[in-house]
Amino acid sequence: MSGVLARLEGLIAARRAALTSDPALAETSYVARQLAKGPTRLARKLGEEAVETVVAALAEDDAALAGEAADLLFHLLLLLGARGVPLAAVLAELERREGTSGIDEKRERRT
Repeated sequence: MSGVLARLEGLIAARRAALTSDPALAETSYVARQLAKGPTRLARKLGEEAVETVVAALAEDDAALAGEAADLLFHLLLLLGARGVPLAAVLAELERREGTSGIDEKRERRT
């Protein structure tokens, strides 16, 4: 796992834990503020970031796409953290799928 993703996941977990004992943290920390909104709002925000990433991919330069992709990953980590799903679980799922045809993998999900 990328060092920056691991550090970010750790920061999100720390803010989530601190937020339960100190709700005022949401006033000074963007991460805590987002986590305080709950998974439903975080999921909507992730959707917004996904759309912005698609727009950048279609209409903007590579730097804009990289920036939007970073926002997308950040908000995905926020949602995962809010739900208590470790990034390692996502990576394990990717590893499980590695070497399997995408067509076969989709077929297996339907059954």
